[in-house]
Amino acid sequence: MSKARLTPEQLRAVLAQRILILDGAMGTMIQAHQLQEADYRGSEFANWPCDVKGNNDLLVLSQPDIICAIHRQYLLAGADIVETNSFNATTIAMADYQMEALSARINREAARLARQACDEITQQTPKRPRYVAGVLGPTNRTASISPDVNDPGYRNVTFDELVTAYKESTHALIEGGADIIMLETIFDTLNAKAAAFAVLEVFDELGFELPVMISGTITDASGRTLSGQTTEAFYHSLAHVKPVCFGLNCALGPDLLRPYVEALSTVSEAFVSVHPNAGLPNEFGEYDLGAEEMAAEIADWARQGFVNIVGGCCGTTPEHIRTIAEAVAGVSPRQPKPVSHQFNLAGLEAFSPEW
Repeated sequence: MSKARLTPEQLRAVLAQRILILDGAMGTMIQAHQLQEADYRGSEFANWPCDVKGNNDLLVLSQPDIICAIHRQYLLAGADIVETNSFNATTIAMADYQMEALSARINREAARLARQACDEITQQTPKRPRYVAGVLGPTNRTASISPDVNDPGYRNVTFDELVTAYKESTHALIEGGADIIMLETIFDTLNAKAAAFAVLEVFDELGFELPVMISGTITDASGRTLSGQTTEAFYHSLAHVKPVCFGLNCALGPDLLRPYVEALSTVSEAFVSVHPNAGLPNEFGEYDLGAEEMAAEIADWARQGFVNIVGGCCGTTPEHIRTIAEAVAGVSPRQPKPVSHQFNLAGLEAFSPEW
């Protein structure tokens, strides 16, 4: 018997009752294994024509036991939602490793492994189901910014190319068992629009919808995404997708991210998710913010009524997730802003004209 699909309405009902816990950093956990080129290749890709070390998404094929074990660690630490190991699995990003043709397979297997781990833990506590978030990363290209400072009009990817890539990944994630489709670490709003367009087209083709989560990233202390938008403008640019959850992740630690979380909570008619880094990277590229400190900041967000889903991004571990889960246990979830018919515009900044 096939598993019943999670509907947007079902996830909204759960989010209205309690704060859900998202997992932590997959990359951080993979790095702890100190895998070498041969480990990334495994037996199937032993003779691949280029280096593949660093292609973490490939590990769902070459080291599936490691990926499944990481999912399991986060679930046992208290995660309600685990993200598929597919952040760079689009055909566009896989081109760096000459693996475009493997994109669909990697996405499908990433979802299958996460599904396997979630089902295993859900069996132990059937009244608390765990969910798989099928991740669509931002790709390594930007549709609204030129990569050539001498040619501002140049683009190395088109909207249609992004849509094609995202559609393939979305189909595969759903086939693998994803409950949720998550557009994550969005730094270019046009990329996000392409991803959202692709996801909605896939839903039309399949005849059903899954819950959608959108999570952008504030790149630095300017308080803007890489493509220049404020948090409020980014939200208004994508509110038409009607995601179940809208959030922020990556780039900043919880202390620096706080004002943007509060701003998003103020305007969002969707539920709000946040998964920050464990502080800013040190001179060695490592993250030093401990679990207790991080959990204390996030618990305050919860008490202030800012959030519905909390977890961790770069530098976070199962210990971070366990401590965050304990810190927000029993805290009432944020209630979304009532739906209004106010006319909102967004360029680099949000604008709500008074008529």
